[in-house]
Amino acid sequence: MTIEDGVRAIETGVATDFTARMDYGGYLSLDTLLSAQNPISDHRDEPLFIAAHQTTELWLKLALHELRGVRADLDADDVRRARKGLARVKHVFRTITDQWSVLATLTPSEYTEFRGVLGNASGFQSYQYRAVEFVLGNKNERMLTLVRSRPEAHDLLAELLDSPTVYDAFLSFLARSGHDVPRHLLDRDVRRAWVEDASLLPVFTAIYEDTTAHWAEYAMCEDLVDLEDAVQLWRFRHLRTVQRTIGFKVGTGGSSGVDFLKRALDLTFFPELYTVRTHIGA
Repeated sequence: MTIEDGVRAIETGVATDFTARMDYGGYLSLDTLLSAQNPISDHRDEPLFIAAHQTTELWLKLALHELRGVRADLDADDVRRARKGLARVKHVFRTITDQWSVLATLTPSEYTEFRGVLGNASGFQSYQYRAVEFVLGNKNERMLTLVRSRPEAHDLLAELLDSPTVYDAFLSFLARSGHDVPRHLLDRDVRRAWVEDASLLPVFTAIYEDTTAHWAEYAMCEDLVDLEDAVQLWRFRHLRTVQRTIGFKVGTGGSSGVDFLKRALDLTFFPELYTVRTHIGA
């Protein structure tokens, strides 16, 4: 590398002619991606609002991709690959949790100045977030009514509503590994949201009380707990950001806003993995 007149020269091996070759922008479709920010108002802070939500949607797309992969990995008894996918999703949620700090720089007075242009658009309508919740077990068929006008989104949620969850796949893996998972849980209606079942606790108690014999299963249990913690922290940061920005106003989509987000904190994907801690060593 040489510096001439204070300017660093381009290394001789660096490609510069992309007339017939793919470049960075082409690979990432940057022309499309960077033209997708279309503020409705001329308010200086609206681009922040758009970018924060669009990047979150990109991360949710990756999370859904990985969680579907984790489910397939468990079906194939590939615990190592499943654990890698769960770790990735956990870090995705940590990343979008940190993103709330950027959006939180939007003060109540600033947001009020352009909130009206959003109409009824609301994060409550994020079908990718609903898809992530569905694949993790928080299913609600009524949520499909939010995407009736978007056939692709409706088809995605309908597919996931009819499909086993990551937890279902894990329980089936445990059964194939010799654990006495109750039959009614293996044959359950996967369209229904998961509800805590005490008959599963002896299975997890046995795993946690002999981690040497059941290391792979134990590690998966802890990975699932890590993931749920990451999702809950994201939910909590969402709640606090909304509260500091709009207080207790009704959401743009018609939800109760902060009160709705508070109730979401009571939702859990893997309840038995928390309850079992009371029984370990008792």
